[in-house]
Amino acid sequence: MAGESESRRAAPRTKRGERTRTALIAAAREVFERDGYLDAKIADISKTAGMASGSFYTYFDSKDEIFAALVEQVSEEMLHPHVRERSGITDPRALIEAAHRDYLLSYKRNARLMALFEQVAHIDENFRRLRVERGKAFAQRNARMIRDLQATGRASAELDPMITAHALSGMVSRMANLVFVQNQRIPFEKLVTTLTELWVNALQLKAE
Repeated sequence: MAGESESRRAAPRTKRGERTRTALIAAAREVFERDGYLDAKIADISKTAGMASGSFYTYFDSKDEIFAALVEQVSEEMLHPHVRERSGITDPRALIEAAHRDYLLSYKRNARLMALFEQVAHIDENFRRLRVERGKAFAQRNARMIRDLQATGRASAELDPMITAHALSGMVSRMANLVFVQNQRIPFEKLVTTLTELWVNALQLKAE
């Protein structure tokens, strides 16, 4: 089952083991993006990483497992950009805009993989669950931010934080897919500012 084997397997204990596992994941990305999920082969992943196929099975049990590790790696990058810590931004509107910019840039960098993940989630129940969990994690993060804004009187108290977070996060995700996967031509800065304005209006965000 996708994701389950990885959760049982211990992380590499040495720096060399970590480097090998990282190299396999990088090679898997190259092969998945080139060949697609169904046609990707473990032998090709091992070859691309410059390793024997036996080395693959030291770190992963299956193609499903390494794909799940790759999705987890990219999801972590997109879910935890640490915008506030890196930028020092405290103004809510500016923080929302900066978060949108970081997310969209990350989605653009990973567009081929995101498109593949969407496809696999439609044919594999385990990856469908991973996709649902990923969406829930994004919504929970944004719901915390909405609750904080409500607590300080900056956002409408009438909004349900979790429902609002799901709706607004879904909007941003689908627009990212539309632009970077389906190639709808929308200027990047216009996309950022429009999504930010929609968030601000939906939250009824009050200026300081």
